[in-house]
Amino acid sequence: MDVDVLRYVVTLSEELHFGRSAARHYVAEGHFGRRIRRLERELGVRLFDRTTRRVSVTPAGARVIAHARTTLASFDSLVEAVRGVEADGQVLRVGVLGFGVAHRWRTLVSGIAAAAPGVRIEYEELDLMDQYDAVRSGDVDVGLVHHLGGLDGLVMQPVLSTPRVAVVPRTSPLADADRLVEADVADLPWLPMAGADPRLAEWAAAGRQGGRTGQVIRRPAAIPTAVATSGRIGLHGAVAVRYCSHPEVAFVPLEGAPVDVAVATGGHDDRPVIRAVRAAAEATAGARGPGITTDPIHDPGAACVLD
Repeated sequence: MDVDVLRYVVTLSEELHFGRSAARHYVAEGHFGRRIRRLERELGVRLFDRTTRRVSVTPAGARVIAHARTTLASFDSLVEAVRGVEADGQVLRVGVLGFGVAHRWRTLVSGIAAAAPGVRIEYEELDLMDQYDAVRSGDVDVGLVHHLGGLDGLVMQPVLSTPRVAVVPRTSPLADADRLVEADVADLPWLPMAGADPRLAEWAAAGRQGGRTGQVIRRPAAIPTAVATSGRIGLHGAVAVRYCSHPEVAFVPLEGAPVDVAVATGGHDDRPVIRAVRAAAEATAGARGPGITTDPIHDPGAACVLD
């Protein structure tokens, strides 16, 4: 039993529908249902009655849900208390997915420093699976995450949008293409991408095709090396050309939805340092950065750099 499954139980008691409940947590319905059934086995009672038409709470379920609400309230209070202690020390834990905010790093960081003088920023790496839950749970104070839309419990502030590219082996005939459409790549082998939010699969429409098997990729920074190693194709944002290239791959513009990046903060987190982050994010969203190339990379000397 963990905090997440308690949240699932409370949500299901409100929605009385597995599909809608799973959608609120941005997890697959099958995964959501398995977690509920596992909890029922652990407790030895049925929490919900299910038919093909409806879901209802059992008497035992009502008692468990009442306790779950109390437990969650205590847990959330504990998280806020711990956050408050760290805020007093002016420590801001920033979780970063992949290239983060790319060429807008300086604008964001300087904006935070100006609004919250003396704050010390600590870096935490996020991956495609934990990027949202890390903020919700308080593991990090701020997340620089893939923005796919609104999320329960989070304030999402878009700050960067970059076109998507296909990452292809340099030996592939596609490496010299000026631009690709989904039909060009639909039947090719793709790197399977991890992700708890079902909308990631919708965003990666092209990558759903072509035999996605093997170990899933959790870290965007690993995509170029995985492509070079496996010969499969990956999806990335165009700014990865500057920040994490590889001599044996090319980045080719691919039609479809761009990679959007957002600054994520806890929906109930109103500490001064978080207000400073939100103000800096708003300023960053309106800032103009250097141009971003979406052309294929032909320089074998390109390397993974941050500036």
